[in-house]
Amino acid sequence: MSAVYAVYAVVTVLTAAALGYGAYLDLVGHASIAAIADRLSVPRSWMAPLGVCLAAGSLGLLAGFAVPLLGTAAGIGLVLYFLGAIGAHLRVGDRRLGGALGFLALSVAALVLGAVVHGVHGVR
Repeated sequence: MSAVYAVYAVVTVLTAAALGYGAYLDLVGHASIAAIADRLSVPRSWMAPLGVCLAAGSLGLLAGFAVPLLGTAAGIGLVLYFLGAIGAHLRVGDRRLGGALGFLALSVAALVLGAVVHGVHGVR
């Protein structure tokens, strides 16, 4: 196993785990996530669908080990998701971007490392 593949595997699994936990918090309507939704004027009814998106992204990253194109698609979707999250923060003037920026960085890292390991289009 190459060092690049090892880094890709660690980053991807950690990102998927963090996103899975975030999805869980969304799906159960955890108070911390509800407070963020309220601060951003995002309807609480969106929490479950957003949680499903995070869960799908998490599973897609993991599926990328077997089907690289799925990992690439999941990575792109997650980057777009977190760019949208940052936009939601900025829309209401909220500068507490740490979580969204952290998840964006993890998603970009998983996407880029996946492209390096599997080729740009997920197929080598």
